[in-house]
Amino acid sequence: MKCNVGGIDRIVRIAAGLLLIALAVSGMIGWWGWLGIIPLATGVFRFCPAYPLLGLSSCPK
Repeated sequence: MKCNVGGIDRIVRIAAGLLLIALAVSGMIGWWGWLGIIPLATGVFRFCPAYPLLGLSSCPK
């Protein structure tokens, strides 16, 4: 897998994922908060499967 998530994009993904998971654990939002695992994983692994399909990359060249 080639890195395609970088910089601010990575930080925002990790923060949003952690926030959604924390809200799901605390019961403030429903089960869909567990979908925060997706942005968290894409931020941690620095790869988003949708980016190649859309021809995007936020990693510096």
